[in-house]
Amino acid sequence: MAQRIGMETISDWVEVTQEMIDKFADATGDHQFIHVDPERAKMTPFGGTIAHGFLTLSLMPLLASKVPDRPEIEGVKMGVNYGGNKVRFLQPVRSGKRVRGRFKLLSFDEKRPGQWQQVNEFTVEIEGEDKPAMIAEWISQIFV
Repeated sequence: MAQRIGMETISDWVEVTQEMIDKFADATGDHQFIHVDPERAKMTPFGGTIAHGFLTLSLMPLLASKVPDRPEIEGVKMGVNYGGNKVRFLQPVRSGKRVRGRFKLLSFDEKRPGQWQQVNEFTVEIEGEDKPAMIAEWISQIFV
């Protein structure tokens, strides 16, 4: 993994559907109309419903699983989220748009025997858009 520091991987495209948005609203209790009411949302500058920012962030595991040349670490028992150094939501993801993840490994350090910490820059790109939806610097712990 140390040799992969600075390298980027890119996932396949994934559609963000209204069903995904509605389920996320149910799970989080955030039923603001810009997410769940297509008719009212049409009257906003977004022109329709948009994904929650936290839904966009939570797509990280799904998008990571869609990286064709994703590196595998032998002997992994589990991985956990440790936190983020920064998260910025730059523009909303409209319902029906496709997104992909761009992952850049920033660091990979052994914290103690059998426990590694990795920091990735995670960017969510929207198909056909110049500006990404989100950029985050995310920390994970990997136990082997």
